[in-house]
Amino acid sequence: MSSTLYYVHDPMCSWCWGFKPALDELLKGLPDSVRVQRILGGLAPDSDQPMPEAMQQMLQQTWQQIQSVIPGTSFNYDFWTRNQPRRSTWPSCRAVLAARRQNEAFEVPMILAIQRAYYLDARNPSDTQTLIDIATEIGCDADGFSEYLHSEAAHRELETERNMAQQLQVQGFPSLIYRNDRNQLYRIPVNYNQAAQMLEQITQANAA
Repeated sequence: MSSTLYYVHDPMCSWCWGFKPALDELLKGLPDSVRVQRILGGLAPDSDQPMPEAMQQMLQQTWQQIQSVIPGTSFNYDFWTRNQPRRSTWPSCRAVLAARRQNEAFEVPMILAIQRAYYLDARNPSDTQTLIDIATEIGCDADGFSEYLHSEAAHRELETERNMAQQLQVQGFPSLIYRNDRNQLYRIPVNYNQAAQMLEQITQANAA
């Protein structure tokens, strides 16, 4: 059995955005024998209701906290005045699935495109048209993307991924779970600033 590193995330998870540089460094340092599987945990279900003002303030404070914990992380706070925020991340999760379904090579670019749209460009990935526009920008077929995005199959696929996250006993996002070649599971504590520490813990899990 090969080893697998599970990365459980949500494309609209702000801590996942902050984690991106350390994650990229971690993935570059992994041995070729380790397979990486991204799992969409899904933060918030579909909703057309405006986000309460108190939650908007809380999330802006979270962005500020991330910037203090992870130096160099950028957020465009214009998002909160240019859009009608909604607490709804499952559409962006299904967008990743729709892009991946067209071509596995679209998965990571779609995640990054959603993050950049949300955190840097002040666009709202809770909106269907924004997701279709983003998908088109990275090279997806817009009609096929839109059709799958709204399909029952996409809803079922996201439910399957969320169940996988639950089976791995993930408590929050981002999360890293490592399965070694003896089918033993290890939770790798996320370090937002030091990939080397996470790589060392994976090495220890291999030797356990």
